[in-house]
Amino acid sequence: MSRTPAPPASAQNGARALVRTLAAGGVELCLANPGTSEMHFVAALDREPRLRAVLGLFEGVVSGAADGYARMAEKPAVGLFHLGPGFANAIANLHNARRAASPVLAVIGDHATHHQPWDAPLSSDIDGLAGAVSHWVGRCRSPDELAVMGARALTAAQEPPGQIASLIVPADTAWRAAAHAPQRVARPRPQKVAGARVRTAAERLRKGKAALLLRGKVLQAEGLELAGRIATATECRLLVDTFAPRLERGAGRVRVERLPYFPEQLAESLQSVQQLILVGGTEPVAFFAYPNLPSSPLAEGCELVRLAHASEDGVGALRDLAAQLRAPRAPAPAHYARHEPLPKASGALTAEACAPALVRHLPEGAIVSDEAATSGLGIGMALERARPHDHLSLTGGAIGQGLPLATGAALACPQRKVLCLHGDGGAMYTLQSLWTQAREQLDVTTVIFSNRAYAILSIEMHRTGEAGGAKAASLFDLANPALRWTQLAEGMGVAASRAETAEEFDAQLAAALRTRGPHLIEAVLPGGVRRPN
Repeated sequence: MSRTPAPPASAQNGARALVRTLAAGGVELCLANPGTSEMHFVAALDREPRLRAVLGLFEGVVSGAADGYARMAEKPAVGLFHLGPGFANAIANLHNARRAASPVLAVIGDHATHHQPWDAPLSSDIDGLAGAVSHWVGRCRSPDELAVMGARALTAAQEPPGQIASLIVPADTAWRAAAHAPQRVARPRPQKVAGARVRTAAERLRKGKAALLLRGKVLQAEGLELAGRIATATECRLLVDTFAPRLERGAGRVRVERLPYFPEQLAESLQSVQQLILVGGTEPVAFFAYPNLPSSPLAEGCELVRLAHASEDGVGALRDLAAQLRAPRAPAPAHYARHEPLPKASGALTAEACAPALVRHLPEGAIVSDEAATSGLGIGMALERARPHDHLSLTGGAIGQGLPLATGAALACPQRKVLCLHGDGGAMYTLQSLWTQAREQLDVTTVIFSNRAYAILSIEMHRTGEAGGAKAASLFDLANPALRWTQLAEGMGVAASRAETAEEFDAQLAAALRTRGPHLIEAVLPGGVRRPN
């Protein structure tokens, strides 16, 4: 049997051409969980000083961190995955990244082309798996295609507002000699919004009882300021989705109303809105269906007006709209003009008692990765009083995103403190993120709200009209055995502490936020699942 010899180390192979193309295109980070099929790509990383390589112990950490990096760096990282099963482990957080419109480039290794007909144990339908969460999927057929396809994939990932691009790389296309030099990568720009749509939006705003629903780049500094000026001119409301990918908020910033999660509250909050202008987002919808409740929360007769699609320049559209309305130069006043700490809490620790410490100690310019779930309902509102910060949400509803999202944000912004607020159930999905944080010495403080339950499921069971018995309760209960978060964190190399009172939490949070490097605080809350008799 003939064998294909490996090329000399100095030879230009497909993997090296691909890696050089990605680096030349501005990619600076490769998050990886590689296997045998990706060894030539890994070797190529060794020869490319412009690309940092970071290991994740689980593919869901890799994909979630790529999302967090993209949201803060506003450009793609590469996620390197091993065949179909490895990529399948990444899909939940790629779903979240897709909903966040984050630019992510997934490089997925495959068996060598001559090996694929043999149906080896790890063979699978990678194209089908990738298609489920990707906007663009490409498969390389030869080593000379790799650089070209890599450039196309990187361009696709950066198509506004951001896309998931998956490039499938059979092992032999990576190891064989390649003639092509690195390819030039185009970076698409968002399209300008037509003037007719701006004029229509201005007309609707002048009617009154209107709201702007904001998403994307417009939730950062210039966009918020423009929206505030428009609100001053028209008295419209400024709304943001329950789970916006990135929102600049805190004292001194233009305040936007976060739409409630539960459909009854969502419908009530929108009842008075007769003109809803969409800027970068889509029509609001209930997160789940419930018996006898509609999917749409909008009041009857509410008119939807599209100012800007997600792929368009929403900030430019708001700029034009402010000019059309002759909006004043000063925006609407912030809800909290300056940092306003809450009175210190004392006694037994609850989620509400955590809020004053978070508001008091969160440093200016921090990044908050929020998957606090039921523990975060009051904290989210309280943090509007905190110093200015960025807030990152669980966009697609697939839990287990908060820890890797914080990891990626810290990789993108190493000089900024990252605070991760996480429920204990969701954190167990991707707790391997802590290991990566320790290995890379990332400046992340994690608060685990330990109520020893999937508390949201107890609420949802009640909301569906089902009573639920002992067997149902056991499926929501995390108390038997109890999760020991300080030991779990220390086992991953992360310093940890445990707070059972408000005073302990305040002191531990202050110390952690003053210290660089990863730290975890287990906030022990009342909770658990009440079992029926």
